[in-house]
Amino acid sequence: MLRKEISQALTSAMKAKKSESVSTLRLILAAVKDRDIAHRSAGDSDGISDEEIMKVLQTMVKQRQESIKLYQQGNRLELAEKEAIEINIIQDFLPEQLSEEEIGKIVRSSISELGAKNLKDMGRLMAHLRERYAGSMDFGRASSILKEILGGA
Repeated sequence: MLRKEISQALTSAMKAKKSESVSTLRLILAAVKDRDIAHRSAGDSDGISDEEIMKVLQTMVKQRQESIKLYQQGNRLELAEKEAIEINIIQDFLPEQLSEEEIGKIVRSSISELGAKNLKDMGRLMAHLRERYAGSMDFGRASSILKEILGGA
């Protein structure tokens, strides 16, 4: 479903002659195809799921965010701006991201729901969060909040 949506967006962008969108959408499809090939070699002929595609998109966003920081440090603002445009295009295919506050509330409720006591429970908590909030939560941030809460417990 998500793969089809991206392909349709590419077709629309090509017709509208939106070069930035076309190049970014092609990068997305190439990254998805790479993952498909890796899965085929593991014996899965169907390709990756929408959940895996979301992970690819999240990775692409994080890479671009890191690039923006580096470009800004190097005073290459035109390149940072290009990366920001790509992030906006990629995020069109991701669910809306939870805010810092929302992540904190969810993490706290998950801790009480699962009865977590210390850092040993972190793996179980992260698995729980990934299952419920894939694509919409920054798990790096959730992990640091968990460490703060459980480490201090």
